[in-house]
Amino acid sequence: MKILKNWTLQKQAAHHIELLVDGQHTLCLYVLEPTLFRVLLKRKGELALDRTWSIAPGQDVPWEGRNREDISGFSCPDWTLEQQDQQLVIATEALRVTVHQPLWLEWHYRNEAGEWQWLAGDRPTSAYQLNAHGDGVAHYLSRKKDERFYGLGEKAGNLQRNGKRFEMRNLDAMGYNAASTDPLYKHIPFTLTRRDDISYGLFYDNLSSCWLDLGNELDNYHTAYRRWQAEAGDIDYYLFTGARALDVTKAFVRLTGKTLFGPKWSLGYSGSTMHYTDAPDAQNQLMNFIRLCEEHAIPCDSFQLSSGYTSINGKRYVFNWNYDKVPQPNVMSQAFHDAGLKLAANIKPCLLQDHPRYPEVAEKGLFIRDSETDVPERSSFWDDEGSHLDFTNPQTVKWWQEGVTTQLLEMGIDSTWNDNNEFEVWDGEARCYGFGREIAIKHIRPVMPLLMMRASLEAQQRFAPDKRPYLISRSGCAGMQRYVQTWSGDNRTSWETLRFNTRMGLGMSLSGLYNVGHDVGGFSGDKPDAELFVRWVQNGVMHPRFTIHSWNDDHTVNEPWMYPGVTPAIRSAIELRYRLLPYFYTLLWQAHADDEPMLRPTFLDHENDTQTFEECDDFLLGRDILVACVVEEGQRQRRVWLPANETGWYDFYTHEWFCGGQWIVRDAPLEKLPLLVRAGAGLPLSERIKHVSATADDTRELKLFPVKGTGRSAGLLFEDDGESWGYQNGNALWLEWEMACDATTVNLKISARGDYRPAWKALKVSLPAGEGRKLLINGEERSEWVR
Repeated sequence: MKILKNWTLQKQAAHHIELLVDGQHTLCLYVLEPTLFRVLLKRKGELALDRTWSIAPGQDVPWEGRNREDISGFSCPDWTLEQQDQQLVIATEALRVTVHQPLWLEWHYRNEAGEWQWLAGDRPTSAYQLNAHGDGVAHYLSRKKDERFYGLGEKAGNLQRNGKRFEMRNLDAMGYNAASTDPLYKHIPFTLTRRDDISYGLFYDNLSSCWLDLGNELDNYHTAYRRWQAEAGDIDYYLFTGARALDVTKAFVRLTGKTLFGPKWSLGYSGSTMHYTDAPDAQNQLMNFIRLCEEHAIPCDSFQLSSGYTSINGKRYVFNWNYDKVPQPNVMSQAFHDAGLKLAANIKPCLLQDHPRYPEVAEKGLFIRDSETDVPERSSFWDDEGSHLDFTNPQTVKWWQEGVTTQLLEMGIDSTWNDNNEFEVWDGEARCYGFGREIAIKHIRPVMPLLMMRASLEAQQRFAPDKRPYLISRSGCAGMQRYVQTWSGDNRTSWETLRFNTRMGLGMSLSGLYNVGHDVGGFSGDKPDAELFVRWVQNGVMHPRFTIHSWNDDHTVNEPWMYPGVTPAIRSAIELRYRLLPYFYTLLWQAHADDEPMLRPTFLDHENDTQTFEECDDFLLGRDILVACVVEEGQRQRRVWLPANETGWYDFYTHEWFCGGQWIVRDAPLEKLPLLVRAGAGLPLSERIKHVSATADDTRELKLFPVKGTGRSAGLLFEDDGESWGYQNGNALWLEWEMACDATTVNLKISARGDYRPAWKALKVSLPAGEGRKLLINGEERSEWVR
């Protein structure tokens, strides 16, 4: 690659400067926020791709993408430019970048004392590189010993990424090793760098396949470095700071788009298995699931139809119902609805070459086209070859939405499961319509699943405009949180997967994907034994997405009742999930409204405690619940580190209080998931319910865990009808509470706003067992609050 070296200042505009590099390239440095800068390099003054689909501050991007020159949604604050000998210094009140000669950038931030401190810097030797005779770009930064690297979305292995090399190339990684397989399904080249004094984010807005080396590579001719390299496209990155790692994650969500606020039922248990829809009597198998949930008293809210319902001779054909397997789709969906369950159907963006509608779609020009001939590209897909739909063609979007509407929604299907959408089109020059301006697939492969899910979402919205949509997608890129819930793909059954899927989910959460989960029990391989299955369910119920899904090698199916001896333990775990649904739903609201992660590594709220940065199997659900899953076979006690805080922690079950900053051991019999609750918290709880229902959910408890001695805390309970857009017009309930404790009294102040009236009439307030202080609610001694 050609190393870029010498530059001159070419232009100063209101919100950026432009440098002429080596007499032919243009480097633009944008000042977008006081703590957010952008660096964009135009090869010979031109962009390889002039649009982005990931950057969405304030509102969604147009279908055809956001112009890369567009700075709307950013405050573009005042900044200064100083020209020194062989240097330029651009600064806001909080962030400063120095451009050195030859070309490399050095970043400083202003601390609380008003002093400039070193933040980050390019490698002074050969920081920016371009392939002189084609595609390919690279960026090198210096790497310091005190930096901890996180992020990168869905990645195998430990949560901390130091010393590893990762690849972003969306793959259908069936049966992956959760500790080591790379790449996987998603494309999120975002790193969160944490130091003791500051944290910062670095996001490369480039959608071609790329590599990020975070200390795996060494070179004698350079000091320690980290590298990003892409096969095509532009060097275009955003650098932003935060006082805490949490601030960086939230800033990244604000940069790429807010989390979809889905319906409440999407947080319930969702059943799924390929076994049912692959069976010759699929409809009977599916209907029997309803009966078995009732028989075993398993709460459930939805079922996900795997692709077997579309089969012809064992292969899968999107928007095709196999009426031999499912003779009456509308009757089946009505039975699910009558039982209070919703249905999601699997759909795939590739048509096999013998798909009944392939000639029609080819004739209309709706496929991605071959790079050399004017025919659809052909790629391997599900035991055959097929052609991928081109979602940069508005006519493809129209065709897709018609299929979603007529073949799914009108059949009683409630939502779409957008699957196998990695777009493994390895002819990088294969041509996409590009909304009228042709684009090679190598530039936008991860955009295709993004547009696929958006097409599905809009079809659902048009069909049921009064209901908030719920969608699932496996693949995608930064910004997919605007449309879908996601999961970690086709994992393999093992104790190791259980452990490392947890870290994978936390990595996604740090990277802006808050509504996540895993295939509980393992998707492929041997079926889980009874102990592993129980522990996996206990883990799964504490994730935003809770789905038991499988395609076991021995043709068995993972079901809550698969082992009668442990069915009570499975039921208990799922009932715990439903008891916590008001808490989960409030977290989903806060994820949408306030960009707060639902799953959180323990360090995210306790950066003062160095122990929380050590790799572990614990995580926080919201700020208040510390989850200590059992991930080792035969383990019946769990050693837990309680993050250091000022208030301490309660055992969720026994109400025993412990000070933070210490190891404790909790009993963990097979039927029990160890949980701790932050002192000062208040957990909103429901009574046992069979499925989400705004009318049947008629009790609510606020379980307080007050601080010992004197202290104050606050919290929120969000309620609405669970599926409409009413909250946008005030038709919701925002119940805010403040708790003030002293030696004799727990004084709870509750205030409410919003027009919504839930089915419950009174909020029961309870204290931990053994709490002797008097409870006051809005100044009165009582045990419930009535609005």
